[in-house]
This record gives sequence, C-alpha cells and structure tokens, in this order.
Amino acid sequence: MSQPTPTVVTEFEADVVVTGLTHPAEDVVELTLSAPDGRALPPWTPGAHIDLLLDSDLVRQYSLCSSPAEPTSYRVAVLRAPDGRGGSERVHALSEGARVRIRGPRNNFPLLASPRYLFIAGGIGITPMLPMIEEAQAAGADWHLHYGGRSRASMAYLADLEKYADRVTVVPQDEQGLLDVAGILGTPQPGTLIYCCGPEPLLAVVEEHSSQWPAGALHLERFAAKTVEREGEDASFELVLQRSGITVTVPPDKSVFDTMRDAGVSVLGSCLEGICGTCETGVLEGEVDHRDSVLDPDEQEAMDCMMVCVSRCQGDRLVLDA
Repeated sequence: MSQPTPTVVTEFEADVVVTGLTHPAEDVVELTLSAPDGRALPPWTPGAHIDLLLDSDLVRQYSLCSSPAEPTSYRVAVLRAPDGRGGSERVHALSEGARVRIRGPRNNFPLLASPRYLFIAGGIGITPMLPMIEEAQAAGADWHLHYGGRSRASMAYLADLEKYADRVTVVPQDEQGLLDVAGILGTPQPGTLIYCCGPEPLLAVVEEHSSQWPAGALHLERFAAKTVEREGEDASFELVLQRSGITVTVPPDKSVFDTMRDAGVSVLGSCLEGICGTCETGVLEGEVDHRDSVLDPDEQEAMDCMMVCVSRCQGDRLVLDA
C-alpha cells in the first residue's frame, strides 16, 4: 500500500537588496528592498506585511508602507526596540547594499471597501496606514487619520501626511497628551470602518470605545499577541490531516503546528505567537479553541480556519485541510 503524500506548502521567498535607507523619525529606519536584478516583486494590497528572515531563528514581520503601485521595491519602517527580542536591532544594523531574505507578502489586515474610514495610528503603527490612506483617497472615500506618538520627533512620515491637510490630526503626547479615543469613537457612525494599529494599550482603548459600533466596523493589527484567558489545563486530541491522509494525537504540551511538522506535513510558520497569520490552516471539522490575535470574533466563530501555532481543539477531534 502506498503511503499518503504530505501536502507541501510554499510561499514566495527570495533574497533582496537594501537599495535605500532613510530615517523618517527618531529611532526609526526605513528600508527600500529591491530584487538584485531589478525585477518586479509580487503584488500586494494595503495592510500587507512581509517577513524579514534575519537569521535561521530570527524572523520578524513588518508592514509594507510604500505604494502597491511601486512594482520593483518594497518599503518597511522599523522602530528600534532596545528591550525587544533583537529583531529591530538587527534591522537597524543593516546598511545600504546589504542582502536580506524576505517571505510574503501576506495580508491579514486588508482595507475593505467603504464610503468612510477612521484611521487611528499609534507610533510606528502609522506604517500600514500610509498605503491604506492612498487607496482611500484614490477611491474618493471620506476619511480621517488620528495619529498619536510620544513626540513629533518620534512620529514618522509627518511631512508626507501634510499634503492631506485637515484630514489628519496629529497628537504628540508631550504637547497634547494621549489620543482622545473616547471622543473620536464616542458616536457610532454607520457606514464607517475603523482601522487601528499601534501599541496594545491603544488597541485596548479602541476596542473598548468601539464596542457600541456596528458589528464588523473595527479592524485591528497587533504588534504582539493579545493575552488570552484560559480555563483549565490543555488536553490531548485527535488531529486528522485530511489531504495528507494522516491521523495523529496532539499532546497537551505540544502545538498543532509542531505536531504537523513532526508528522512530516509541510506547514509555514513565522511568529509562532498567533499574530502574523502565516500558519493559517483550513478547518473541515471540529471546534477550535482560538488563541490567535489575527482573526476577528466573527472569523473565529465561523470555525473554518485556525492559526495552528497557538490555537487548539475544544473537543476530542479536529480535521484540518492539510
């Protein structure tokens, strides 16, 4: 009897060259990344990010902040985080002409069509907003950006945003305090989508004050995994990998991702924290214990996909499209 053939998952991955390097704000470096031969890179849409493979065990995700209309280069802007896990320090050490490997792009934060948008950015969270604003402007949508940061010197792309005049409200904390999220979101506005990216305290406040808005109005992108409350201990469950023809047991102390890898099934992974969406896998049967920070409540409730790096099964059996 022939053995099942594991499904092989692939994604664009290539070496690129740093063809431009600027500092749009204090402790922020912007890299322009191009193919060595100048060929076009894969197309993308506003809200997309790429992985920078900085080492064999150092992979970080950064939002694309250039224009999708620039086919031969990507731009990312990275805030130096001295107390972080080393990724930003490695990026800041790159120089023009350096080679770096990228993977992607992928988009877990897409800009949906709407007549009106409220963009809320905190600090380096401005990066995905730039192409979103460009697209909203081109579509003739009504929009406004509220942009907060520690100080004007720390806030990237202020000069680029000046062309939008009174559509942009800039709030440096050392001059005006924190963004007035309660005031911004105090009155629900039908037909308006909220897009927010920034540090967790900002996202938490935005989530709180948008709770009375129409369902589906709020769209967030996180820098770090959201804390998920858990009840009781993790249990083992049966995992069926339908296309690969493999059935295995996921023990309490091992992730679905690692169990799939150990079974010889190819599955892409990057952050392994449930924030990048790389490992998203279709669910055919079973109830998922969602622990990611990518899917919104409606997407989680649909039970048709999961982030296998962190999420588990609420029952005894889970069938994946893998």
